[in-house]
Amino acid sequence: MKILSALLLALGGLMCTAAPLCAAQKRLVLIDQDGSGPGGSNQMAMLALLQAPQVEVLGITMVTGNAWRDEETQHTLRMLELTGHTQIPVARGAVFPLVRTQEETRLRAALVGKVTWLGAWGEGPTTLKENGSTVTPVTPPNLRVHGPYEIPPLPEGEPKLKPIDEDAVHFLIRQVRAHPRQVTIYAAGPLTNIALAISIDPEFASLTQGLVVMGGSLSPQTDDPEFATSPRHEFNFWFDPEATHIALRAAWPRVDVTTVDVSIKAPFTQRMLDEIARSSSPTARYIAAWSRDRYYLWDELTACAWLDPSIITKESVIYMDVDLSRGPTYGDTLTWTEELKPATGVRQVHAQLDLDLPKFQQMFVELMKR
Repeated sequence: MKILSALLLALGGLMCTAAPLCAAQKRLVLIDQDGSGPGGSNQMAMLALLQAPQVEVLGITMVTGNAWRDEETQHTLRMLELTGHTQIPVARGAVFPLVRTQEETRLRAALVGKVTWLGAWGEGPTTLKENGSTVTPVTPPNLRVHGPYEIPPLPEGEPKLKPIDEDAVHFLIRQVRAHPRQVTIYAAGPLTNIALAISIDPEFASLTQGLVVMGGSLSPQTDDPEFATSPRHEFNFWFDPEATHIALRAAWPRVDVTTVDVSIKAPFTQRMLDEIARSSSPTARYIAAWSRDRYYLWDELTACAWLDPSIITKESVIYMDVDLSRGPTYGDTLTWTEELKPATGVRQVHAQLDLDLPKFQQMFVELMKR
């Protein structure tokens, strides 16, 4: 009996020793996303991380951006149901930007000009029309604009899942504190939730492994009217400039930014959709049913570049911030070299500029087919 007890004790010790090693094999990530849907870039990007076998998603936090927070939450909960990821907690975050308002933006348009995409505040999304090897932007009729707390009927069906009671900001802080220096923050919408977490807990950023952002624009080479005449404009930074400013200046161990420059080189093509649709996996069925628009794979590239950094073939290590002047360029991306940076606490980021497109496309398709 004593021998059996000793063996069990030794086995328990081995299991305890092995447990951290097993846990360390999975990379931890918190998803902060503006989850418009059904389908589309926001939902497919979350699925890239959810489908990755080497990743544990600790939770999803929602922020207003491409759509209002509450509508996004419902789309995301339904996506989790349809794709078999129902164990993932979803927390609701900020409904409004820190300073910028919808009405102010409307009034300013008469003075400084309009922007192509207003997200929750306005026009419907731009899609891509394929003509042989050429992909050109096409703007469909506007989606119906509605108030922040109105949730239109979901075409994919209403979810039975519910968001957790804890708000997104405190959920983010709690998870980072529970896994110090182990969690990457993936932020592919406006950075409002991230800025609030930093403001509440000044150690929040330094206790992570780093921040991965879809945002910012430097000098994209494109005829797309959204960027051709406003090369420093990008929606996520523009929608909440003050939050972007706070987030970019925090003490992250590392910041990786998927810029417009590289995103517009990664379209979602009909060939990719057709290949995904041949799979019978729940995720592939969801995408085949609901990801009907052909546009750039903004957020998906951000997720996949974190999963496999070799996808990115060119980057620039620069100092980055956002224009808070409240003039015509309010919300535009600002960058400097080491020699020219201001003495105001700006920090370095790894700004992605080019990619191995075939490798990325294959990786994304395979993740969706798993």
